[in-house]
Amino acid sequence: MTDTIAVFASARSNGNTKKLIDWISGELAIDVIDLSEKNISPYDYKHNNANDDFMSVMNNILQYKKIIFATPIYWYAASAQMKVFIDRTTDLLEREELKDFGHQLRNKTSYVVCTSASIEADCDFLATFSKTFDYLGIDYQGYIHADCQNGFIADKYSADVVEFIKLVRYEAC
Repeated sequence: MTDTIAVFASARSNGNTKKLIDWISGELAIDVIDLSEKNISPYDYKHNNANDDFMSVMNNILQYKKIIFATPIYWYAASAQMKVFIDRTTDLLEREELKDFGHQLRNKTSYVVCTSASIEADCDFLATFSKTFDYLGIDYQGYIHADCQNGFIADKYSADVVEFIKLVRYEAC
């Protein structure tokens, strides 16, 4: 078993972000969880959503040391599916019976894979992930972004993908 897993969330299961994460996951030989195939309810202050897929997804993720979060950038933010998933991590910090799971996140390393119709990844988008990871105690190691203004053009990203794969493979344990 590899030490890395990817969590993918997009409104398009075969869009630009999917093409990029498929390329990266193929090179790293890792599994990808597609959140659009899961039933994950929004955060609920009363925690009436305990019977959805969130904890089964989280139990799977916690088996790995490294987590890649893959999402397109929509209006300077992560996809709705990724936002819901990240919001639900609050359950791991608030619900007494789940706090041990939340503490396990402190030993993880994270990365972001993103695409947009811009040359660079939006700073506010990246800050959201960086600050969230910091709050959860997850070590954030970096990101890769693909400018898809003209669609997904693999040749444009080859060097960046090679460097990102090196980062994920060789990040100190």
